[in-house]
Amino acid sequence: MTRYIGAIDQGTTSSRFIVFDRTGAIISVAQKEHQQIYPEPGWVEHDATEIWNNTVEVIAAALKQNNFGCADFAGVGITNQRETTVLWDRNSGEPLYNALVWQDTRVDDQVVSYTQEGGQDRFRALTGLPLASYFSALKLQWILDNVTDARAKAEAGDAIFGTIDSWIIWNLTGGVDGGLHVTDVTNASRTQLMSLSSLEWDDSLLKVFNIPPTVLPSILPSSHVYGLSQIEAFPDVPVAGILGDQQAALVGQTCFAEGEVKNTYGTGCFLLMNIGTKPQVSTAGLITTVAYQLGSEEAHYALEGSIAITGALVQWLRDNLGIISSSADIEKLALEVEDNGDVYFVPAFSGLYAPHWKESARGVITGLTRYVNRGHIARAALEATAYQTREVLEAMENDSGIRIKELRVDGGMVANELLMQFQSDILDAQVIRPKISETTALGAAYVAGLAVGYWSDVEELKRNWAEDKRWLSSMDESHRAGLYSSWQKAVTRSFDWVSDN
Repeated sequence: MTRYIGAIDQGTTSSRFIVFDRTGAIISVAQKEHQQIYPEPGWVEHDATEIWNNTVEVIAAALKQNNFGCADFAGVGITNQRETTVLWDRNSGEPLYNALVWQDTRVDDQVVSYTQEGGQDRFRALTGLPLASYFSALKLQWILDNVTDARAKAEAGDAIFGTIDSWIIWNLTGGVDGGLHVTDVTNASRTQLMSLSSLEWDDSLLKVFNIPPTVLPSILPSSHVYGLSQIEAFPDVPVAGILGDQQAALVGQTCFAEGEVKNTYGTGCFLLMNIGTKPQVSTAGLITTVAYQLGSEEAHYALEGSIAITGALVQWLRDNLGIISSSADIEKLALEVEDNGDVYFVPAFSGLYAPHWKESARGVITGLTRYVNRGHIARAALEATAYQTREVLEAMENDSGIRIKELRVDGGMVANELLMQFQSDILDAQVIRPKISETTALGAAYVAGLAVGYWSDVEELKRNWAEDKRWLSSMDESHRAGLYSSWQKAVTRSFDWVSDN
């Protein structure tokens, strides 16, 4: 019997279930979007129950496409939007509040308060992370302090916390009837509550953030047989892998060697460099995160540069301004003009992440004249993704001492040929797209498959990777320098828009 590996890919805008074969080829896929909830400016929420219901639906839909049964699967892995925070009732299974999404900025005041007490980097040596609204600890603190009965239930052991991976696996393995309350090292490293060196919840951080330890899941390796699926459509399949989405893409791109780098172009952009088995604290505005842990092996770490708004900017042009009818139209519109018309779009909608970490920044469009039209705005929006990527890549080179000449890329935006060529041009580096671009789900499948013996080792995974297309820089250095200088000037215009007043 031919057997497969399934991957639950729970992202910021949708949930998917993808079935892979031994070569890493996609056999079946189903996807469903969920609602984006914006109660106030800067607040971003998801309905965690909707996400779980959609997950069950896409699993059933993908199975139906090929008349799969549970016996066709050796295992299933989970990958997820990171930092997004859920607190739910252990006894009823109901969330106590909507999930606070990683983009949510309602805890900006707490960031300021904690920073004033000890500086933005006060926890960086311990967690690899600066103080920012991005991570889970302050989001969880907000729910505990602002939702009726949340803290009382948490302290009594009746409410439990998780990032989306924990919410999915708890429901997948039984929910109120014995569901597993676990997470993996990659997701735990995004909470700002775990010690990078010990890979355990840190008591001093729990005390500082006033988090009851009773709410926390157990931390386990990324590749590990956690338990069996218990849902009706997919019973008794080993749940054997968990990776945060960007770490999953690193694994899916088979970046197992120290110094290898990938960039995922999705709602945001996320560059990760494998730095081996020793965590390295960044001095250039990056964060240090756990890359993966395969079974009982040592954990591997990564330097990461997180960019909040890239693909989301294209969605904003579609949904808020209506200048395109679908995201795919952005390239055609941008090609109507020869250049950006000296327009630069800094999409700091929820502040700037790496390498600036400016919570008070907000989005700006600079260089507007009567000459500028929709095409220039579209082109500037695409170029913003490439400029932000260069900022992070330069920081990565400064931290690692490695000149990056090759960037492996994945995610929805890599189908945009104009963007990929400009990315190569502005980096003066080769940009390489793999044949299998669904690397996030593939990474989750890989760690699950390794745990159950479907794949023997990482060398077998490396043999699956194949190049689809490579872009080479064709821009002269003076033009590149001029464009980047103007971008840097535009970035400074976005700083400190939000004031104490």
